[in-house]
Amino acid sequence: MTDVVIAGIGQTEVGEHWEIGLRDLAYDAIHAAIQDAGGLKPQALFVGNMLAPNLSHQAHVGALLADYAGLGGIEAVTVEAAGASGGAALRQGYLAIASGMVDVALIVGVEKFTDMVGSEVDEALATTSDSDFEAVQGMTPTSQAALLMKRYMHENDVPADGFAGFALTAHANGVANKNAMFRKAIKPETYAKAEMVSEPLNMFDMAPNADGAAALVLTRRDLLPSNWKSQLVKIAGSAASSDTLALHDRKDMLYFDTAQLSAGKAMKQAGIVLDQINFFEYHDMFSIYAALQLEAVGFAIKGKGWKLAADGSIGLKGKIPCATMGGMKARGFPGGASGVYQAVEAAIQLRGQAEANQIAGATTALIQSLGGPAATAVSHILQRLD
Repeated sequence: MTDVVIAGIGQTEVGEHWEIGLRDLAYDAIHAAIQDAGGLKPQALFVGNMLAPNLSHQAHVGALLADYAGLGGIEAVTVEAAGASGGAALRQGYLAIASGMVDVALIVGVEKFTDMVGSEVDEALATTSDSDFEAVQGMTPTSQAALLMKRYMHENDVPADGFAGFALTAHANGVANKNAMFRKAIKPETYAKAEMVSEPLNMFDMAPNADGAAALVLTRRDLLPSNWKSQLVKIAGSAASSDTLALHDRKDMLYFDTAQLSAGKAMKQAGIVLDQINFFEYHDMFSIYAALQLEAVGFAIKGKGWKLAADGSIGLKGKIPCATMGGMKARGFPGGASGVYQAVEAAIQLRGQAEANQIAGATTALIQSLGGPAATAVSHILQRLD
């Protein structure tokens, strides 16, 4: 099978875009990606979005964006998998290209949180959990993550500042990312003094909800012009897995089975082992998620994922660099667009265009998107093509 490659990338700055609508935000990323791909015309559009029906009062987003981008007539659908929506849309685009049914696919992740404010946003986010048994009790993603974190800290004797390294690393890496919401490094004492949101989770243990759009153009390598000059990145592996939606239905709520399964399948498809991964873009919506992903994927043993952040192993010069452009914590959490941002940022690294954040000699990346506390996990292996 010929390689499925990323021919074009585009993204908008992540932040509070009060003055820009959902379709305009997506258009900016689409236009940039198609331009970067040399004008390749997509035959199919896969949109990753989580909350447009709730927050923007807009369903049928695929048709909306295809029309607004001047791509009328093409196949256009929306993929929803909570916070993994962007990663799931990327997988659908990958499968369409790999199957030979589509020659050029456009993947867009877009989210517009600022169409609502306050409790209405919390109510919308709660729809990603089990409505009958979790949300109805007043459970929010934040309070759920706090309970997970509290239990993890109790079982593994984690000190109060044990998770600080995740926030410190993300904010340090976000400084040089011009599209990041927060571009300022923080000190350990800043983390220690941070306001508690839901004990023991403080404001630096969670990513800020934000507006943003990112896009990718995928095609097969043999369909590119012979004079193609841009550095190519291929999708070497793609896999997804699901678990119980309700956290209390799992045998071990402190182990993300889907993260292990999807990463393992993607690595097997790519024909690589863990040691060949040069950096990992995890889903750090909450610090506890990052720790549990590091354990599930195999970078740390169970209960020790937090230590990789504490000892600097996840920094740009560490054993396994993570959140290399700031992750969700510093770049911001644009909901269903997050997985597409991960792919764009990983492609920038593999193209050698990450400037101050560049990981020397990086050829292979693992990106992983989660829907809720890993009720869905979508993993991709991206590799630089020489």
